[in-house]
Amino acid sequence: MTQLQVTEKLAILADAAKYDASCASSGTVKRSSSKSGGIGSTEGMGICHAYAPDGRCISLLKILLTNSCIFDCHYCINRKSSNVRRARFTPKEVVDLTLNFYKRNYIEGLFLSSGIIKSSNYTMEQIVEVARSLREDHDFRGYIHLKTIPDADPELLEAAGRHADRLSINVELPTREGLNRLAPEKSEERIESAMGGLKTSILDGRDAKKKYRSAPNFAPAGQSTQMIVGADAATDSDIVRRANGLYDRFGLRRVYYSAFSPIPDASAVLPLQRPPLMREHRLYQSDWLMRFYGFAPQEVVDAAQADGMLPLDIDPKLAWALKHRGQFPVDVNRAPKEMLWRVPGLGIKAVRAILNARRWRRLRLEDVGRLTVSIAKIRPFLIADGWTPGALTDLEHLRASVAPKTEQLELFA
Repeated sequence: MTQLQVTEKLAILADAAKYDASCASSGTVKRSSSKSGGIGSTEGMGICHAYAPDGRCISLLKILLTNSCIFDCHYCINRKSSNVRRARFTPKEVVDLTLNFYKRNYIEGLFLSSGIIKSSNYTMEQIVEVARSLREDHDFRGYIHLKTIPDADPELLEAAGRHADRLSINVELPTREGLNRLAPEKSEERIESAMGGLKTSILDGRDAKKKYRSAPNFAPAGQSTQMIVGADAATDSDIVRRANGLYDRFGLRRVYYSAFSPIPDASAVLPLQRPPLMREHRLYQSDWLMRFYGFAPQEVVDAAQADGMLPLDIDPKLAWALKHRGQFPVDVNRAPKEMLWRVPGLGIKAVRAILNARRWRRLRLEDVGRLTVSIAKIRPFLIADGWTPGALTDLEHLRASVAPKTEQLELFA
């Protein structure tokens, strides 16, 4: 009977955790139990049903400690007034599940979040106890990501960082107005204060590690956050600016975007329909442009339409290029990598291969075409040996010719 009760809890609390997108393990330190006699390992790659560079699918146990909550955030399926089935794990049950799942080779780590029960401090104590027991009582060396509670005592957040690889605090919504309207019990000031405290502790931990090899790690994979897209009136431009501010001020490793999903018995202040999933995808692409392609936030905002929304039919880099045709075409044999990064259809790896190959010979358009999915997308924006786009770059209907073609899928193909 006890095992059945745990199984029922797992079904409820694993399902309740699916709305949290911010679970990845990139950037953690390498640990192995092969020589220590401990349990688990981590190789610093993405977990939570993500894919490693070699194509392996790697996963973690992603659950809530409880889906009960004293808060009544309008957008949350687990809010106080929601008519959902409630469940709650004890810290020992989470520890036992994690170890049992790991020993069966189901997972490589744990992502643990929770609703707020009794108080923020009480809930955070329970979360920290799970991580402490795994690390100290069982020498668990797998990945641990803890969702921390901004209203909890800073000493509890410090304790969480000593045991977890990554910590995260959700900013919830892109704007203060949206947070005040949809989650009035939460405070942007308290959230950002807690994120600032984590940033300081993470930097202090890194400095200590440089000076003293024996210094303990503090959240070596850094901190991340998540914001809900489409629950309030924030535009994509608002979200891009907000994300950039979070990266700059708090040194975040990732900002995750989660498209709002309508929930049962929803509040009347929420939209009736979820935003297109493509909108979430375009925001991730814009995030990538800022983090890896050298785009300034305002340049990404420039790719948006007049209403502040990114186009759904083309990616943000192509949208930016179409609005800044004066910077193209780019000579693939002479341009610096920063300009090649801005060519639609060329990714980081493709640019790296171009820079390496052109050291030995001049590249033709077909050479570049082998490095990209769509040669049609790059043709108007590149000069190569034997190829000049001529008037193609300034073609009035260029967007229609380079945008992905919409096709109707056949049900019985």
